[in-house]
Order: sequence, then C-alpha cells, then structure tokens
Amino acid sequence: MQSILRIIKIYWVIARFRLDTFINTTRLPWYLRLVVTLLPWRLFFRANGSSEARLRGALIALGPVFIKFGQTLSTRRDLLPPDLANELALLQDRVPPFEGAQARQLIEKQLGASVDELFAEFDAEPLASASVAQVHPARLKDGRAVVVKVIRPGIERVIRQDVALLYVMARMVQNLWSEGKRLRPVEVVEEYEQTIFDELDLRKEAANATQLRRNFADSDILYVPEVYWDFTRQSVMVMERISGIPVADVDALQAQGTNMEKLAERGVEIFFTQVFRDSFFHADMHPGNIFVSRENPDDPQYIAVDFGIVGSLSPEDQSYLARNILAFFQRDYRLVAQLHIDSGWVPADTNVHAFETAIRSVCEPIFEKPLKDISFGMVLLGLFQTARRFNMVVQPQLILLQKTLLNIEGLGRQLYPELDLWKTGKPYLENWMKERMGVKAMIKNIKQQAPDWIEKLPQIPQLVFDNLQQNRQAGELEYQRMLALQQAQEQRSRNKRRTLLLAATLAAATALAEPAVLAWVESLPGYAWLPAGLAWLLVWRA
Repeated sequence: MQSILRIIKIYWVIARFRLDTFINTTRLPWYLRLVVTLLPWRLFFRANGSSEARLRGALIALGPVFIKFGQTLSTRRDLLPPDLANELALLQDRVPPFEGAQARQLIEKQLGASVDELFAEFDAEPLASASVAQVHPARLKDGRAVVVKVIRPGIERVIRQDVALLYVMARMVQNLWSEGKRLRPVEVVEEYEQTIFDELDLRKEAANATQLRRNFADSDILYVPEVYWDFTRQSVMVMERISGIPVADVDALQAQGTNMEKLAERGVEIFFTQVFRDSFFHADMHPGNIFVSRENPDDPQYIAVDFGIVGSLSPEDQSYLARNILAFFQRDYRLVAQLHIDSGWVPADTNVHAFETAIRSVCEPIFEKPLKDISFGMVLLGLFQTARRFNMVVQPQLILLQKTLLNIEGLGRQLYPELDLWKTGKPYLENWMKERMGVKAMIKNIKQQAPDWIEKLPQIPQLVFDNLQQNRQAGELEYQRMLALQQAQEQRSRNKRRTLLLAATLAAATALAEPAVLAWVESLPGYAWLPAGLAWLLVWRA
C-alpha cells in the first residue's frame, strides 16, 4: 500500500511540475505521441518557469531521498548541461528532525546502555537534521564535549523503495528524452545507490574520519575531530565537538581579522596534499562541512566534518593526473591525449590525432584568459567532456575528484577573489613529480619493496628451475605441434600428387582405345617401358 501511495505521489508531482516536457515525442510511435498530447494534467497545470527550475521543484516535493539524488546529480557536470547542474546545486538536504525520544531509544539499543549511563549530558534537541541522520550535542562522563550522530529510523526501507523508483524513472528518461542516452541516468542512479547505502553505516564514516585525522596529525592547516570508537556502532557515531566559524560566513571571518589570502591558499594546499601525498581525500567539502578555527586568525586552520564520502586514487591515476594537468598548462595537447590512452581512461584504439584536435578545440579558448582566472575544475571538466565523446570509461574516483576541486576552487575564490589556483598548485605538482621520479623516490621504493625481495630470495633458485622446466616443456610441445603440422602438410601434398598421377594414368589408358595409339605402343620395345614404370613408382612413393 505504501509503495502504491508513493507511486501515486510521484505521478502527481510529475503532473504538477509538467516533467512531461522532458519527453522527446518525436522518437515515440504515433499512438504514444497521442497519449502524451492528451495527458489530462495539460489542462490543469501550465509549464511555468524553466524546465531546470521545475525539475528542482519536483525533487524537493518528492522528499529528502530525491533531494539527495539531485545533489549527487549536480556534481556530474561532465554529463549535465551547465544550467541544469547549477539549478540542482541549489538543493539543500534539510528535513524536519525526528523525535529526540526516538534518538535516545536507538542510541540505547545500539550501545547497550541507557543514555544517562553513557553521557553526563545529552540534548534531545538536534543541532542539525538531514535526510539520512541527525546530530545531537552531548558530553561524556569525563567532561569532553561531543556530538552524537544517529541514523534516521526506518530510512533504509524508504531509500530502497525510492531507489527502485529512481531506476524506473532513469530508464524512462534514457528511452524517452532526447538527451537521455548521453546523460546515462541509470549509471548515475547506480553511483547514487552505492553512495547513499554507504552513508547508512556510520562505522565507515568513522573509519574515514580516523584515517584523515591520522594523515593530518599535528597539522597547522587542517584539524579533523576525534572519533570515540567505544561509542560508535552501525547507526550511531560519537565524535569530538568542534567550535569554529562556518567557512561561508565571510563577514565573521573578516571581523576576527582572518588572513583571507592565506586561508584560500591553504584550502588549495589541503586539496593537493590529500590527493597527491595521501591519495585519500574528503570528497564532500561543500561549505556546510568546513569551518575555520577561531584561534590564531593570522595563521588560519580549517576544521572538517562529515566524512561519509571520500575518494582515493591509485599511484597510476595520481601520476597520469599530475602529468595531464602539467601538460595541459604547457599546452601539450598531444601528451594529454596520449596520457588518456596510456592510462586506459579511453580505449587503446582511439585516434590520437583526432583526440588531440578535439582537446585543443575545447581547451585553447580557456587560455585567452589570464592564468589566475582559469578554473582548474572547469579544465578537468572540459577534458572529461571531450574524452566522453571518445568513449571514456567512467572513472568514479575522477568524478569525485572533479567535484571536490570545483568545491575547493569556488570556496577559495569566495574567500579571496584574486586566488591564483595555478600559481599555488603548480609548485606542489612539480615537486611531487620530482619526488616521485627522482633518486629519493627510487630509494624509497627500494626500501618499501626490500622486505618482499628478501622474503622471496630463498625461493629464487626453485622459481628459476621451474621457469626453465616450463620453458623446456613448452618448447617440446611447440616442436611436437610444428612436427604434426609439417607431417599433415606433407600428407596433403602426397595425396595431391597421387591424385594427379592416377588421373594421368587413367587418361593414358583411355587414349589406348584409339587403334593408332595402340599400334604405336605395341611397336615399342619392352625395355622402353622400364624408365616410365620407374618414374611412375617414384612419383607414387614420394
């Protein structure tokens, strides 16, 4: 019954916001075009406003799961038209909180003790509430201030129902909208499904936070609050409570005398450090998840929260990405194209010249601007969109990276409009490449692999013997195979010669039917037949 009611509501929202205008009727059979034309809601609802704004309104009306999906969709700027991506980025994941009594009950069930036994203080009024979870302030028995994050009761069932409906709608969009196939909506829903179900297990978020805190231990540029694992379960997470200024509150930052240029540059430094030093980056760094410490405003420090979404790059991806960015700013489009192919991001049979030309046509206009005005994020976006036309394989880690870079870049320029991302990032990339390719990197690599080599050293003689044995056996098998092929070829040649010999003999015998030929043969002496007989025998035995 709930599913039926949900479908009815979705039908009503589609009608109210006239989402039927997204359907490309020219691709439909005549009878379906007639059905769309005669849809009853066309008489009662007008398609007011842009299609992008109406889609955003529909997602808001459908509730938090669809809102969160719209937010995820807005990050796929490699797929969406800019107007639609910008409109969906306005979506806010805010929903009314559930009752504090429910939160207490869930906490007690997960932690196996009453809230009064676990905490010295617990505020039933949440600090913040979102679609998946809400956060309550509390204090541990030892006096430490904490926040308690609690998964919304019953949300998993709602998500499963709504994701199933999203798949249905995605397939409809893919089949009925003119832009549907290019936007790959089913693929986007699959990514969203994985992301949102990961967020339902707070142990994963706690592990992400712990790893990030370890990476930036004693750092002056980023502080990550501590997770209290003794109070963390699948649906409950307890974390150190932080105090800072929201990074979007520029007036408050300026009022306390924050060094805005340094703050913006440190945001870029944090990004490159996470991506290239640690290969582990916070992939949800929108302004709501970032604060600035109130201490030492002249040497500002960021504070990060909400670690449900993180990304990582393989060493190969790190190298190719750094070389791509450096090659792009050196306008070496041939190298950019070749790196995409070498990395496996586009198929190996891609025409390098055509790919290079496409990249140049997209990227050259960007360099008409001063370097400080060039958007790093838009550079990556342009490369990804161009590569899409050459059947680029979707790389989820690169999508997260591009989204994070756009967030960091937008934030940095909001704090300090003169921020030159290239000036800040280029030295970091060049130093990273030198460290990776230089003598120090080679020595470091040897040190890392030396234990494995030492462990395998006693096995080397046996491995060499086994390899030689395998090669010998393989050689023998190859010899036997070639010998069999040669014998088969010789047998086919022998059969062909014998067939021709028999045909010639039959022709000669037929000729003896002529009296003149027969008389000539009888006139020959007996010894004259000896060479002919020997020749016939040799040809047959050959």
